[in-house]
Formats: sequence, C-alpha cells, structure tokens
Amino acid sequence: MPGMSPEALQNSMQKWMDWIGGIAAQGKLVDRGNRLANEGNVVRPSQVVTDGPYIETKESVGGFIMVRAGSLDEATEMAKGCPILFAGGNVEVRPIIRM
Repeated sequence: MPGMSPEALQNSMQKWMDWIGGIAAQGKLVDRGNRLANEGNVVRPSQVVTDGPYIETKESVGGFIMVRAGSLDEATEMAKGCPILFAGGNVEVRPIIRM
C-alpha cells in the first residue's frame, strides 16, 4: 500500500488479522485465501488469450477467503466486518456450487 506510514500499515494489517481471526475462532474459516496479483491472462472464446485483467477496469477481485456458513445470509453477516469496506472497497459473497 503505497503512501501508508509503517504505523498505518500495521494498523490496517491488524484489522485484517482480527477480522479473519474472529471468523476462525468461530470454526467457520475454511481457507484464509490470499491477495491476487494484478497481472495475469484472460482466455476468451475461440481460445483467444490476452494479457490482463487490468486495474483500470471498473471493479477487480483483489483477494478471497472461504468461510463455512449455514446460509448466504450468515456469510453476508460475516462479510460486513471486512476491513476493505472501511477503505471504500466492497465484498462479494457467493456460495460454492459443489458438483
């Protein structure tokens, strides 16, 4: 996070660790996930491969975690504590479809 002081960076990291730790303490953390890199490739129909995705897009996925929840509503409640919300970001909550 460019421009953040060491203290602000430590404070931000502590908020993330507290949020994820709280979910883990409830036994509901499946995978703490990770941040995603900015670079990559996009595969399109007809096997066309381009570089990207690009941060200039309106929205991008910056990372993920997986939680165990009894319902979409329960997972959504957990997401309400995500620190990214206090930095202007948003959280997308989706169920996993197991085949």
